[in-house]
Amino acid sequence: MNVLKKAGALVGAALLAGTLSACGLDVNTSIPFKIEPGSIRPIPSLEGQRVVVGSKDFTENIILGYMAEMALSAAGADVIDLTDIKGSNSSRQALLNGQTDVTWEYTGTGWINYQGNELPVPGGEKAQYEATKKADAEKYGVTWLNYSPLNDQYAFATTEAYAAKNNLKSTSDLAKFLTTHPDQNRFCLETEFTSRQDGFPAAVKAYGFKNPKIENFGIGTIYSAVANGTCPVGEVFTTDGRISGLNLRVLEDDKKAFPQYNAAATLRTEFLNQHPEIRGPLETVAAALDNKQMVELCKKVDVDGKDAGTVAHDWMLEKGFIK
Repeated sequence: MNVLKKAGALVGAALLAGTLSACGLDVNTSIPFKIEPGSIRPIPSLEGQRVVVGSKDFTENIILGYMAEMALSAAGADVIDLTDIKGSNSSRQALLNGQTDVTWEYTGTGWINYQGNELPVPGGEKAQYEATKKADAEKYGVTWLNYSPLNDQYAFATTEAYAAKNNLKSTSDLAKFLTTHPDQNRFCLETEFTSRQDGFPAAVKAYGFKNPKIENFGIGTIYSAVANGTCPVGEVFTTDGRISGLNLRVLEDDKKAFPQYNAAATLRTEFLNQHPEIRGPLETVAAALDNKQMVELCKKVDVDGKDAGTVAHDWMLEKGFIK
């Protein structure tokens, strides 16, 4: 039996806590979860091995961080929780500097934000993953484990009722519909998405939208604006819990206009080489995830008000990975 250690609660982690706090990172102090192995079995070489797991500060990434912690704890590792680091850049720097050992990243983020490319790699999920994996290994010494089907990318959404009434399943369906219904050619978009080359301009180029009327909102407001009919169509992230909570339908990006953002666990290559057995538990979790599940998990946190750690724990139990 292993206890997932919320690091700040442990006397033994006091030195680590002091170090991290000095670097501007706060060690979490939530109530520990008690983890027993399920289908993820103990790995003798990981017994007692300290592994610090970090995450960014949004719901999905925090849930992923907890899942990684529970998987590694079931495998026998001595897990330190450093989820909810404020901002992608801070989370990334914590990994590069050795303050964390594992963090979940997204292929599009790695390629565009960290590698400095303006446009995604054509060819779909695998092509984007392979390019990001290669570049990050060569430039930063970071290894990307196998990517998950979970793909948190841009998309357009309408209400379920609007999509059903107008037979909309894909963005191509939407483009065809708007050619005969120009009065509906209105989009609620984030300001940044409106102008960035891999955002709305990429969709206009791929789908041929003609003279769309754009209304700019904050990303959090767009979901409710679509739900209440302010705009028939809005920009969303494909795994957001409000998709389920507000009964929205995500339209398939069937022409792959938007970057791929598949999730994958990332580690410094040096650390992974020292503990290669870490790969197995993390890739097991990654393979079991998809967008539909993550929408419902995020809904439980962002709409229903449940604790992210508890939601992750329930999912790990349901999958039989832990007991």
